[in-house]
Amino acid sequence: MTRVKVCGITNLDDARRAVDLGAWATGLIFHAPSPRACALPDAEEIGRQLKRSPVEVTGVFVNRPLDEVVAIADACSLSLLQLHGDEGPAYCDEAARRTGCKVMKAVQVRDKSSLTSLRVYHVDYWMLDAYHPELRGGTGTTFDWDLTGTRHPVPIVLSGGLTPDNVGEGIAATRPFAVDSASGTEAEPGRKDPAKLEAFFRAVAQADERAAA
Repeated sequence: MTRVKVCGITNLDDARRAVDLGAWATGLIFHAPSPRACALPDAEEIGRQLKRSPVEVTGVFVNRPLDEVVAIADACSLSLLQLHGDEGPAYCDEAARRTGCKVMKAVQVRDKSSLTSLRVYHVDYWMLDAYHPELRGGTGTTFDWDLTGTRHPVPIVLSGGLTPDNVGEGIAATRPFAVDSASGTEAEPGRKDPAKLEAFFRAVAQADERAAA
């Protein structure tokens, strides 16, 4: 079964909707330049409300000081850290140790060397996202899925421009542990479109059914 991470959550209603649909993880972005950045009081409330749910409450960080990550992880009841910047292996190890969270290291895929660069990280998941010279995620674009193959030494989370229309193709091409949606299920940045979100989950389930047939 392909899991679903719903990223760019900024409010409790969208978080609950994602959980009700069966999300594996919800993503709260702590990166001020992002139009999907979640205000800390809202993130604290979301984390508090989802603490007893089976969902991974994920904090998305880009080159933040480790002390800040630790403080936010505690305040928002995070269970998974998504490190989307230039954080090195030692940083990831220390973040896991100090927070008790799982760690997902993201990379923007330009070529096969992008994937090779992840092999030095001892993390729980790899996130494979589309390359953009200025943006760290939320690009709305895909990358060449053929670069990834379908066998992975670490569970991968496929990201980058996934929508209800193309997520099935992405799953077939990469066989990921999970898929991640931000812009592809929005009404506007930071606000989910319920119909698009439902269609995304339905498309993932249909892709899994085809793979099992």
